[in-house]
Order: sequence, then structure tokens, then C-alpha cells
Amino acid sequence: MSIARSCSFTEPNGIHTVLVVEDEMMVRMPIAEYLRDCGYNVVEAGDASEAIAAMDSDDPVSLVFSDVRMPGKMDGFALAEWFRFHYPTVPVLLTSGYGGRTVPAATIPGARFIEKPYSQTQVAHRIAALLDS
Repeated sequence: MSIARSCSFTEPNGIHTVLVVEDEMMVRMPIAEYLRDCGYNVVEAGDASEAIAAMDSDDPVSLVFSDVRMPGKMDGFALAEWFRFHYPTVPVLLTSGYGGRTVPAATIPGARFIEKPYSQTQVAHRIAALLDS
């Protein structure tokens, strides 16, 4: 588990909303807080159904950062496919600590992958790069 710390990286191109989807609260909270410190609006969800429901909020989501393994009917790959179909311009950054299923992320347009354990700075830089592209 990473401890949230002050952001060493500031989002340079305006305010973006990042949807963080992670069922482990002790993993989700530190990265969500770090991204807030970096200047992002952050919406948190514990699973894919909460993530989909969050799309009805007033803040349009700029990027989804999701764990691959989640409880419920949809894992992170299925969630990325859902976003590809319903919100094709929203990039998805998937993460997992379990190897072996990283290849499908490369086949989902707009989806990228970062392996756990990750540093909070790595995630912030990866998000910024995806939003800039």
C-alpha cells in the first residue's frame, strides 16, 4: 500500500476528472487523494457498476483508472470495453498486480496498462500523457 503524499507533479492542462475504480479501499484512497493533490477532480468507484453509475454525474470523466480484478459481473477489461462502446474518447488506464492477462488491454482501443505495484508519480505522469494524446 502506498501512502498518499504531496504531489510532485501538477496537471498542466486544466482540470480533468479521473474516475478511479478499485475495490480495495486502502489502495483506492491513497491514489485518489494523490491525484486530487495533483489538481485532478477525482470520482471514486468500488466496482464496474459504480463506475458506470458515476458517468451520470455532472463532471464529465476525462479518464478511467481501473483495477483489472474487481467483484461483480465486470472486471476491468469488460469495463474498458464498455467505455470503448459508450464513451470511445475516454481513455482507460488499467492496472493489476496479477500477470498473465495484460495482453487484452493492448487490444482495447484507448486502453493502456500499468503494473502494480506502481508509484503514485508514475500513475500521475501516465494519466497526463494519456490526456495529452
